[in-house]
This record gives sequence, structure tokens and C-alpha cells, in this order.
Amino acid sequence: MIVSAPTDFREAARRRLPRFLFDYIDGGAVTENTMKSNSAELASVALRQRVLCGVGEPTLHTEILGSKWSMPVALGPVGATGMYARRGEVQAARAASKVGIPYTLSTVSVCPIEEVAHGADGELWSQLYVLKDRGYMRNALERSWAAGMKSLVFTVDMPVPGSRYRDNRSGMSGPRATLRQYLQAITHPHWALNVGLLGRPLSFGNIDTYSGRKMSMNDYMGFIGSNFDPSIGWSDLEWIRESWKGKLIIKGLLDPENARDAVRLGADGIIVSNHGGRQLDGAIPTARALPRVAEAVGDELTILADSGVRSGLDVVRMLALGAKGVMLGRAYIYALAGQGEAGVARLLSLFAADMKVTMTLTGAKSPSQIGSDCLEKIEQHIRAEREPVKATGAPALPHAA
Repeated sequence: MIVSAPTDFREAARRRLPRFLFDYIDGGAVTENTMKSNSAELASVALRQRVLCGVGEPTLHTEILGSKWSMPVALGPVGATGMYARRGEVQAARAASKVGIPYTLSTVSVCPIEEVAHGADGELWSQLYVLKDRGYMRNALERSWAAGMKSLVFTVDMPVPGSRYRDNRSGMSGPRATLRQYLQAITHPHWALNVGLLGRPLSFGNIDTYSGRKMSMNDYMGFIGSNFDPSIGWSDLEWIRESWKGKLIIKGLLDPENARDAVRLGADGIIVSNHGGRQLDGAIPTARALPRVAEAVGDELTILADSGVRSGLDVVRMLALGAKGVMLGRAYIYALAGQGEAGVARLLSLFAADMKVTMTLTGAKSPSQIGSDCLEKIEQHIRAEREPVKATGAPALPHAA
């Protein structure tokens, strides 16, 4: 199919993937209200259109966490990325490297740390969950550092997996999951051959390397369900900060007080995120949480954000709300599933072009010039218009119900 906009890749992915995989990346927790609200809230953010600003050709280059990025976008960690394209983590990392932005490898990736580091020469970040098996965590930290990954994304919003009902319906989990996955795979022959057979996805490289045995999809779901640690607190993270010599970024914060906790821990950055609406259904959208968090911690650390970003316009909105950079998740997985590495490269090109148009129309020459002054203060205008008109000596007319 012809891809003209970043959102077109979702349909490309839906056509290519077995249902259990498409629903796994496309779905959220419970009724998926938070997932839907992420995009809706972000789309409601209005930008000031400013003309005759002499912007010329905007630049997307920026410096974040001491590194130079070609644009204020990075690829975030997504579990089982190698199920969406043949050796998918390597393909995505290569696309990011060629563009000049970081790629973040998930704890539960199909490709191991070493394979991804060998296959891509750009900036690579490593992601780690809070797990009961501290031996695995230490092993992952040591291997990441040895592979040249100097930034750690520590995800804290998954002490337990969210209730994702769509996965039970689709066959990702639940009764007869293996049989249902097999039946769906054979009705998608391109995926079955290119990924299912030639891509060797039925293993999870980081966990396999540590445990010394191959993990099936059922093992993967079991690992997620039994190994996350709901008892951990901020004090338990101190050993991570002490043992990790590189940049430490805490992912999954929405609350301003938690952001201040991250400052006290000594984190270099945070990612304001509700896990794409895949954890707590009812959590506020990232776009609503972001300004509060930015106000609470200011420049004390670097603020990144994710959840609901589907275009370069959305990236500009996130920057205007207080982020220095944006992490992509679903958006690039749709592109990877639809067209592989070329799809991710195409997606990033569309994002860049969209950002430049948006910046020109808002009068911003560079990402550093995108801030709260780029926001249209619509809410203030609406409140002013709704204020009752008071006449001297007469009560104000009541509003209509």
C-alpha cells in the first residue's frame, strides 16, 4: 500500500500481521480509555500560528543528555519487536542509527544485546524493568555496558502487567493460545515465512542468554507475569544508581512528586509516560501530566515524553508542553511491521518534514525555541468568553444548563 502519512503504517501493519501480534501492539489496558485519551488529548493542544517570523529553513538538530540528535525523537523500548519483522530490533536500530537518533532495546527483546550492538553503529540505549531476579538485572547491566550502551532506561510503571483483555481475545494469551497463534500465522503467509520461520522469533535473546535456555511465547508471557516486582520502592533503586556509571533515565512517571523523587535519586532524565495506556486504564494522558511535571522539576533533569505521538506535529506539541525530546513506540512498530527498516526510515522522514512545517508556521527556528509560548491559550479565552456580563446594579444572567 502507498504510505503518505505516518498514520498509514497502522493499516499496513494490520494487513501484514497475525491478529494476536497486531492486537498486542495496538491494544491497551481494560477498556483502553487511557490509550485513546493519549492521542485525543495531544490532538487538542492548539499551537500559536505566527507568520513573518523570518524562520527560514528550521533545523531539527538538538543536544539531549549530552548527545547530539538529528531531531528531538528517539525510538523507545518495545518488547518482542523481533516478532514484527525479521530480527526486528536490529532493523529498527539500524534505521535510527542512519538518521542519527538513539534506539532503546527492550529487556524482553527477541534479539540479544550483543546482536543489536553488532548490527547498528549509532547511539544505543538499554532498557531494564524492575525484576525479582536481581541476578538477571545485574547481568543485563553488565552486558549493556560492555556492548557500548551508556544510557539506561529504567522502567518503573510495570510492577505488575496491566489487564489487557484484547490479548486474551486475540490469542496472545489465554486458553489455547499456541494453537490460535499457529492458525493465525498460516493465514498470513508472508509473515509466517519471513518472520515466523526465517526470523527465528521464538526466543527472547536477553533472557535466553542469562537463563541458558530458549524461551517460547508462553514462557515469555509467564516471565512477564511472574518476574515483575510490585514490592520495590525508591530506596531499592539506589543500587542501580550506584552501580550504573552512565546516564540513568527513569521511565513511567506522571506525578510531579515522583518526578522530584527521581531528582533526589540522582537520575539524569525522566520519561513522562503512562506506558501507552497499557498499564493503568484511568491514568491521565501524558499530554496533561507533562506540564505539571515540567513545572515541578524544571531544568533539574532532562524531561522526555511518550504515549499518543503519531506525527511530527505531535512532537512539537510535546516539546511545547515541556519535553526536550519524544520517544516513539507504536508509531515505529507499525512502520517496522509494514515495511521493515525502510518503513522506519520512511516514518522518521515524514516526522521530520512534518516538524519543519509546524515549526515554520509557529515561528520556531530550532527545537530549543519550542516552549510554552508556542501554545495558544485557548482555555483562558474560553473562560473569558463564558464569564457572565455584569451590568451596574443588576445581577449577572445565569448560564444555560
